[in-house]
Amino acid sequence: MFKAVYIRSYIVAFVLTSVAACIVFYLNHHLHGDFWEGMQLGNPGLFREYCELNKMDFFIRQTVNTYSNLAYFFLGCIIFQLGQFDSQLDNHRNPIASFPFLSLFFGLCMIYLAVGSAFFHASLTWIGQRIDMNGTYGICLFMIGICIYRAITKNDQKKKFKALFVIGILLSMYGFFYLHLMVKSIILLPVLIGLIIGFTVYNYLKNKERYTINYAILSLLFMLAAFVLRTLDVQKIGCMPTSIYQGHALWHLFTGMSVFFLYMFYRKENAIEQ
Repeated sequence: MFKAVYIRSYIVAFVLTSVAACIVFYLNHHLHGDFWEGMQLGNPGLFREYCELNKMDFFIRQTVNTYSNLAYFFLGCIIFQLGQFDSQLDNHRNPIASFPFLSLFFGLCMIYLAVGSAFFHASLTWIGQRIDMNGTYGICLFMIGICIYRAITKNDQKKKFKALFVIGILLSMYGFFYLHLMVKSIILLPVLIGLIIGFTVYNYLKNKERYTINYAILSLLFMLAAFVLRTLDVQKIGCMPTSIYQGHALWHLFTGMSVFFLYMFYRKENAIEQ
């Protein structure tokens, strides 16, 4: 049954992502760059921070970097559907599956990041950049939430506790919308990722027999590759501005896969202790 649920979620996510791609394609061919007039440009719009050529006359000013956000959308749809499936069952053997609120909002946060980041790379505006980074921090905060939940709980918790836990993550996400205006991402992002890695190592060492380490290894490898590619892209090393290959676009794909594999690492945990 669980295999069928995963297959169905992949198919539905693919269909929804295809529809989203068609909508973006339609907008790009019926609107123009003047759609964003009056909106303050962000740094990438002023200084060409990324390798991809800025096409300021087009509705989508960075084509590949915009479309690559469909990876977040696809993965977010999968996670959201898994949360829906979890909410329909009462007896879960997995602690994350028994917390459907977390998967539902985590999936929505991935979709929020997809829309926000696509908005940013399409418009190159200041507000788009803020929403993009807020979505990035939101993903990190939800992953930290999953890590902390597994670190502090041994038994399944009541619905009230779970609801308050998710609300706490959402409030933290709201706070980061203002915090990242005061603290640079070059500091904030590594700190959050470090916390995720630290808590994950702690949870694994605490209960090795319950986890499948391969998912965590894949997550780490994708994240390392993502940072290397993003750095090369920003430094314009191997840069081809008009190519379909863009390091920042691969950053979107690889970070999405990293997050998804880490989510699966916790989702595939064996039975919770009672």
